[in-house]
Amino acid sequence: MTRIRTRIRTRARALPLLAAALLAILALLQTGGAPTARADSPAAPEAGSPAAGADSALAAGTFTNPIVTQNGADPTIIRYAGYYYHLGTTWASHWEMRRATTLGGLKTAAPTTIYSETVASRCCNFWAPELHRINGPNGLRWYLTYSAGVSANIDHQHVHVLESAGNNPLGPYTYKGQVDPYGDNRWMIDSSYLSMPDGRLYMFYSFWEGGTQNLYAVRMSNPWTPTGGAVRIATPTYGWEKVGSGVNEGPTILQHGGRTFLTFSASHCDTPDYKLGLMELTGSDPLAAGAWKKFANPVFQRNDANGVYGPGHNFFFPSPDGKEVWMAYHANSKATDGCSGTRTTRAQKVNWNADGTPDFGTPVSASTALAEPSGTPAAAVR
Repeated sequence: MTRIRTRIRTRARALPLLAAALLAILALLQTGGAPTARADSPAAPEAGSPAAGADSALAAGTFTNPIVTQNGADPTIIRYAGYYYHLGTTWASHWEMRRATTLGGLKTAAPTTIYSETVASRCCNFWAPELHRINGPNGLRWYLTYSAGVSANIDHQHVHVLESAGNNPLGPYTYKGQVDPYGDNRWMIDSSYLSMPDGRLYMFYSFWEGGTQNLYAVRMSNPWTPTGGAVRIATPTYGWEKVGSGVNEGPTILQHGGRTFLTFSASHCDTPDYKLGLMELTGSDPLAAGAWKKFANPVFQRNDANGVYGPGHNFFFPSPDGKEVWMAYHANSKATDGCSGTRTTRAQKVNWNADGTPDFGTPVSASTALAEPSGTPAAAVR
């Protein structure tokens, strides 16, 4: 959702004002070119990690942002079987994935195309990928959910789902279907999943209506099939959510300490004031709009002193030993860059406040050396 970081997407205002500019940039971007490890509660430590390949780092065990500069918008990073896997908006007709044993190693990891599409109704403008490992009809599989549409414009973006053939995040993948809760093919983007302890599965997404982008939730019978009606759980209400236009998009779940949080991106992605907001599920039913509490202030935003603008569209993943939660996000290095291919993938650790809420801190500068996540094998950082 916010997307594109290589993909440039202007998320929704799939509207005429920006469509021409976006399509022009898309033409430039296309002359070049998965899973979701959730950060949730601490994960079990990895049994082992592969030896480092060509991964490089600033110094042993450190890296600097950004970590992916091509197709770096709307990033997903997962950790699985000793590797980090990265996906980002491509604005094209394919998904490509990078793999490395360290976060710093993603800087030089070569992309691998894991899926390509030729069906005209869903061929193009690939935005906002998320990769989740879910127990579906065929057992545990990776499910890649994303937004895509037609080649002519961005007015027909819809949510789609791919399923892996096995446990390898690199696939192969098969197309499972379009998620269409209303059965009328309406515009929707930025899909993400929530798995409840009792097995209930929900999808969250952003939907354009009445001049704003709002957040919706729907129950799923499997990762690609909605059941029952969708419910609006959030709409832009605060001034900080309305810079450029009223936008709530890019929902992503963070479960920690028995609590369920949801981060989202607010304001228009073409502004340097694109930022993250936070909600918390205070009841037991994700489809009860009143069960979601929206925090009054943004939780992650521009840092002019550090040269970071428009940070948003994030994703959470665990450290190798499961003791830390990390956040991938995209941002620009100039206030004027907007929803373009200049958006790059960055990462930093999430901390926790005394009251149990997440503390995202401030976006760090490109010169700040960050330690690799806790539990990174010494062999990987050499």
